[in-house]
Amino acid sequence: MQTAECLAQPQIIVIPAIPTTQLRTVQRQLQVAAYCRVSTNQEEQLTSYEAQMAYYTDKIMTNPEWTMAGIFADEGITGTSAKKRPEFLRMIRLCKRGKIDVILTKSISRFARNTVDCLNYIRELKELGIPVIFEKENINTMKADSEIIITMLGGFAQAESESISQNVRWGKRQSFKSGKVSFQYSRIYGYERGEDDRPHVIPEQAEVVKRIFENYLAGMSVANIKKMLEADGISAAGGKPLWSEGALQYLLRNEKYCGDALLQKTYIENCISKKIKKNNGELPKYLVKDHHEAIIGRPLFELVQAEIARRAGKRKVSDKTSKTQQSKYSSRYAMTELLVCGDCGSAFRRVTWAKRGKKKVVWRCISRLDYGTKYCQNSPTIEEEALHAALLDAINKAMENREQLIGILKSNLEITLSEKNCEEVNPLLLESRIRELQKTMMELVAVSVKAGNARSYEDKFKEISEEIQSLQKALESHKAQQNGPDALTLQIEDLCRTLQDAPFECTEYKDSVVRQLIDTIKVMSEDKLLIIFKGGFKMEQYI
Repeated sequence: MQTAECLAQPQIIVIPAIPTTQLRTVQRQLQVAAYCRVSTNQEEQLTSYEAQMAYYTDKIMTNPEWTMAGIFADEGITGTSAKKRPEFLRMIRLCKRGKIDVILTKSISRFARNTVDCLNYIRELKELGIPVIFEKENINTMKADSEIIITMLGGFAQAESESISQNVRWGKRQSFKSGKVSFQYSRIYGYERGEDDRPHVIPEQAEVVKRIFENYLAGMSVANIKKMLEADGISAAGGKPLWSEGALQYLLRNEKYCGDALLQKTYIENCISKKIKKNNGELPKYLVKDHHEAIIGRPLFELVQAEIARRAGKRKVSDKTSKTQQSKYSSRYAMTELLVCGDCGSAFRRVTWAKRGKKKVVWRCISRLDYGTKYCQNSPTIEEEALHAALLDAINKAMENREQLIGILKSNLEITLSEKNCEEVNPLLLESRIRELQKTMMELVAVSVKAGNARSYEDKFKEISEEIQSLQKALESHKAQQNGPDALTLQIEDLCRTLQDAPFECTEYKDSVVRQLIDTIKVMSEDKLLIIFKGGFKMEQYI
């Protein structure tokens, strides 16, 4: 390892702020929930309740851009108090945990009849970036014309108090700009304060850190890594005998292990609430590269971040019930996350059939299991043994032609990189125009407040807001194009190394090998699979 004296001069890189409205950038299906309620147990009302549930189930399942996050229904309960509605409160808790992106409901009266409750929950959900869509009133709480009043009342009430604390914030941010790093050694496993007051690597703990990163990338879940470390008698930070999953997740995401330090990860939302919030782009961040000795190489760190993002978008499937849940990555079976229906796009679930004392394991489409043929007409049942044999055969074919496969992967990468450069957008011009429009918006808000006539400005507010949103989408698309190929490059380079180092022939099915090589397995028919390897190479395989 390098010594602290041999390290290069730290390089400070400013990461520009992203407008507050641009918080959800991950391209994925929206997790949509619906809330239903009836106020009495009378038969007529209960019929309405059942009709609402059926209506929203069909509405969500037939939209290809949505995925079911749940139908939350309070039966025979008054709507005047949220405390008396357990399903409503459960829905709010799931929103806070990031399990719901959009809420559908019939009308404002179905959502809440208590005005204070209604406004409080709408504001709370707006802070989380979650819109509530009231179908009867045709209101989307995230649209610009629905938030004008909140903007005016909330923004200007805090102006005087914020100006008082501005000098304090300015001082802290100047220290960030200069690259001054504060190291919390009690939270950073693998480092200690050296005699020169700089971070020094603890060799024994550094080996544990490397092991954690490598096992995670190989497909092991955080829960299993925790069990492995505790079984081997390896102590956590501070000499604690037990590891927490939260500490391991923090370790895997921490850029300090590759020698960098990211500053201003959090900020105080305002001087009134003093609430500390995660900085998702509302303020600039400052990345100090090569600040200290690294434990993990930057390519390995980037691959782990890509794997974390991939697992976060996966759906865990319950083996015990026919319902699916938006939940954490499951490391038990590789095919739980890779196998999808070629007919409807739903994931497959592992099912054990028992007949006359004999058991057989098969894989079936979740949509077919949950809803019959309503949304998925032609999905077959696949026996696990046959599936394993087909995948093993496909992997061995890839191994036999590994040089050709590596050539195809590199060619795909070159095409992707060339497409990236075909259409260039000037992000500085977009950002400048967005700032101009935001300034104009705030000036109009100030004028409307002074005049006491906000409604006369609503059309202008809406026009400016729509232009801002359009520019932000263009900027978001440009940044995705800039950042996407870098992760793809790392993935393809890692896959090429795996192919070169792998044995010539695999003799038995292994989940770990499947995870390393394969991105998606589409079940096209009862006897045909479409296997998509990491890097984009596709292969048809018969079962």
